[in-house]
Formats: sequence, structure tokens, C-alpha cells
Amino acid sequence: MNIYDIAKLSGVSIATVSRVVNGSSRVSERTKQKVLKVMEDNDYTPNIFARGLGLDSMQTIGIVCPDVADVFVASVVSYLERDLKNYGYDCILYCSGYSNEKKKKSVETIRQKRIDALILVGSTYIGDGNTEEHVEYIKKAAEEVPVFLINGRIAGENIYSIYCADREATYTAASEMVEAGYEKILFLSDSHSYSANQKLEGYEQALRDHGIPVLGQRKLYMKNQVDTVRDILLARRDLDFDAVLATDDGLAVGAVKYANARKLDIPKEINIVGYNNSELALCCGPELSSIDNFPEKMSSRTIVNMMKVLRGKKEEAQADVEIPCTLVKRCTTCF
Repeated sequence: MNIYDIAKLSGVSIATVSRVVNGSSRVSERTKQKVLKVMEDNDYTPNIFARGLGLDSMQTIGIVCPDVADVFVASVVSYLERDLKNYGYDCILYCSGYSNEKKKKSVETIRQKRIDALILVGSTYIGDGNTEEHVEYIKKAAEEVPVFLINGRIAGENIYSIYCADREATYTAASEMVEAGYEKILFLSDSHSYSANQKLEGYEQALRDHGIPVLGQRKLYMKNQVDTVRDILLARRDLDFDAVLATDDGLAVGAVKYANARKLDIPKEINIVGYNNSELALCCGPELSSIDNFPEKMSSRTIVNMMKVLRGKKEEAQADVEIPCTLVKRCTTCF
């Protein structure tokens, strides 16, 4: 019986078995007891090799993101890598894509590496945020290493969530549009993720609070591609709207392209608000008003929190952190 057998019987990595052997605080109590029981049942005595595997930190953090082509994701990964280097840590990056199978496979693969912690970038990893089977694989990973979720929120042992106040942000933006006289607001999104659903809830609540009916035809889902958005809106002559609230700047820029093609006066005839306050907002003509969800702040707070956990100060780490958003007003709004 060796460390590989113990890992297999316990359903964990050999690195996790070694952490248990060395008394690491990074392993959840449940996993620790499971491994210890397997060791006891099999009369396993750790040798020098088993102890040595986990004796020192590898100074390596695993990062899983859906797609670095996404502007928001790319900026978060860049900030994470910068801050980790400042603390002397390297990172391993996996791009999982968006399918549930690939996301789970990527997390499973990277947690087999000798990493000190795992970061998941984006709310896509928790699905709608309300279904247990969507987050079970994350909780399993958290049994072996601390898991840090950026822009998503779930509760669980050894899991730390940091996210922006999406619901409040879209509620404020939609309310200001209505109060400025723009009541026919078109909501654009490219997913049904937890974050996207929070944004939708804020939009709908703002309409209800102002006595405006929530209409299904004013909620559109499409690919986050500028030309695609423009072409779909141009083709939908049946749509009646005087404002657009988008869950991403790419979608909003597509709406600007549509308005320009229709020769609509922005912002007099139509108001448009994007999300993420990315470079796209500045490259757009006219410059786009956009909700800033502070990816740099979320990334920095995540790493600060992580260092507390990795340095044995788990009680000082915050398991749930919400970052307020700000609407940056430019040339596509008149309020």
C-alpha cells in the first residue's frame, strides 16, 4: 500500500493525501477525516516520500476561465497574474469553454496538479446559482484546495466568493433611463448565467417599481458579437424601443452600430448602456456609457483574501465579498 493507493481509495489527489499527512490547514475537515480513515483501515504509514510531497508550498495557483478572448475575463486574468507575481506565486491557466462537461473536466484536471489554491473566473461556473448539481464539482474541488470564485456567489466550506452588485447596478441604470423619459428599454444578454440573471432581475425590478410592464419581446439573447447584434436589431423591425441596457459592452456597441445604421440621434432618440466599462466603451463612436464592475478591484481583493488563507489566517478571510458598481456616463446617455 502506497500513497497512490491511498489517493485512489480516498478519491483525492496524491497532493491532497500529502497535505493531510503534513497537517495542512488547506484541506477541508471532511476530506481530512476521509483520508485518515482510509489510511487507518489499510494500516498505512506515510514514508518520507509521501511527507515530502506536501512539505512545502508549490507557490502555484490554478486559474480556470471560460475564454480569454472575452474582454472581461482577459482583464481579470491579467490582474490576477500581476498580483500573484507580487506575492511570489506562479499560475497555471486553463481555458474551459462554456459547456458543463468541459468546465467540470478542466476543474478536475487542474486540481490534480500540485496547486495551492484554485481560482474560477466568471459566474458561468455556478450555472444559474440555484441548482446544486451545477456547483457540486466546485465543492468537491474545495475539499482539497481553497477555491476562490470571481464574479459568482456560492456558499460552501473552503469556498470564497467575490462578486459585483450586478442587480443593483442594472436597477439604477434602468431607473435613471425611465426617469429621463426612456421607458421602452430593450434588455440584451448573451447568457443565462448567475451574473446575467442578476442583471435581468435588476432591470425587471426597476420597470416594475416605475409602473412599467415587463415585456418578453424586450428581452433578447444573442451572441456577444458586434455585427451580430447590429444585424439582428436591424432585422427586427417589429421591436419598439427607445433605450438599450446590455449585459456586456460588446452587445451595447452592437446596439450603437444599429442606431448609427438607422441614423438615430444618440442619445436624443435612443439611450444605450453597456456593462464592464471596457476599452470597447472608449473605442465606440459615440463613446459608450457603461457600468464599471471593477475587475481589477475584484482580482486584487481575491488575492489578498487568498494570501490570508494560505498563510494560516483563515479566520481573517472573507467568504463573501460584494463590490459596488458605478455607471460611467459618456455620450450614449442623456441623464
